[in-house]
Amino acid sequence: MSAARDNLPEAVAMAQTEAVFLERYGRPAAVLLSPRRYDELMAALEESEDVAAFDAAMDEEGPNIPWEQAKADLGWM
Repeated sequence: MSAARDNLPEAVAMAQTEAVFLERYGRPAAVLLSPRRYDELMAALEESEDVAAFDAAMDEEGPNIPWEQAKADLGWM
């Protein structure tokens, strides 16, 4: 952490092309990422959560709603 603090502009510049791992007392403490990479990771996380929710919904017991009925219920028709 102290090395990153002493060289913060260089750490930020490095974070534009790769993740910068910061340690405190030899243990992981933080990761410095570019805003672009952070957005990419958050989008990937949201996508994986959506897939998990879809899979869970597909595993639910009970009657299925036909697509045409779902669109009508949502006012998409």
